[in-house]
Amino acid sequence: MKILIRNLPRITTEAELRKMFEEHGTVQSCSLVLDKETGVSKGFGFVEMPKPGEAKAAIKLLNNQEVDGSKIRVKKAEAKTSGDTND
Repeated sequence: MKILIRNLPRITTEAELRKMFEEHGTVQSCSLVLDKETGVSKGFGFVEMPKPGEAKAAIKLLNNQEVDGSKIRVKKAEAKTSGDTND
């Protein structure tokens, strides 16, 4: 299951994000979305967890958690549509 994490502090690293989710199960992949010009985090990222039960538990437990002073928002990532031009 692909999970979207929003409102991440810009200082959060991919390693920190992965560790946060690994506490709740197996993480298949983890990526922060970076600004193409500056290389700085845009404040959101994606985590893929192969086991739906673990993914749902992680979403439930991590949504609205405070990370470095920011309340993160965690939810199942929606499939992109062909007309989607965001980012």
